[in-house]
Parts: sequence; structure tokens; C-alpha cells
Amino acid sequence: MAHRIITQIVVTGSRVLGRAFSEAWKQAQATGEYARAQAKINPNAPTARASLSSGMTMDEACKILNVKPPQGGHANMEEVLARFKKLFDVNDPQNGGSFYLQSKVLRARERIEAEVRPAMEKAAQEAAIKEGWKPKVYKDR
Repeated sequence: MAHRIITQIVVTGSRVLGRAFSEAWKQAQATGEYARAQAKINPNAPTARASLSSGMTMDEACKILNVKPPQGGHANMEEVLARFKKLFDVNDPQNGGSFYLQSKVLRARERIEAEVRPAMEKAAQEAAIKEGWKPKVYKDR
């Protein structure tokens, strides 16, 4: 008799958990599809890049690293990297820090770099065009 009750509890519990996980999966898929659709509509929107790459907004990343937000795609990357190194080392789990905070610091740096990277690439491309085409010539031995 006891085995029958235990079996019913296990079966009922697994059905409830299965439904909960399937609903959570459907909701996560719908959220991802919505984010991708928004990114296709406006690929330069800050929320589009944030939700697809790190899940962190630019404002949140700047607050974590305590730096000013990039203006027009340009940021003081030396300051960002200095703050990143300091906070990353301070939050090292081997030195009694928090892995969670260390990962937030890493994601904040990645988010700022993702925001600045297109402007840096464009500037490098414009500099190369202005400089002219200079192929690298290798001499055979």
C-alpha cells in the first residue's frame, strides 16, 4: 500500500516539474526570438546588442566599472582596462573574492568593448584608406 502512494507522489511530482520546465523553456525561446527580431529591426540599438551578447546594458556596465559611458562610440579604453584589472583582481575567488562579482566585471568590460569596437574598426579602416594601399612584400630566401 505504501509503495502505491509513493509511486503516485513521484509520478505526480514529475509531471508538475515537467510542465514547469517545458513552460519555462517556451518562455525563454519566445524571449530569445523577440530579442533577435528586435536586433534585426534596429541592429545599432543598445538593447539589441546587450541582450544578444552579454545581457547587460551599457549603463549597467559603466556603473560596474565606474567609468563614463562612451560618447559617439569612443571611450577611454585605458581607463576601462585599468578599472577592469583592479576590480577583477580584487574579486579573485582565490583571494577571498566573489566569482559572481568577478564575472560581472568581466561582462561589463566585454559590453563596453562591444560598444566601442565598431567605432574603432571604422577608424582603423579610414586610417588605412587615408594611408593608401601598401601591400606587404615578402622576399624569398
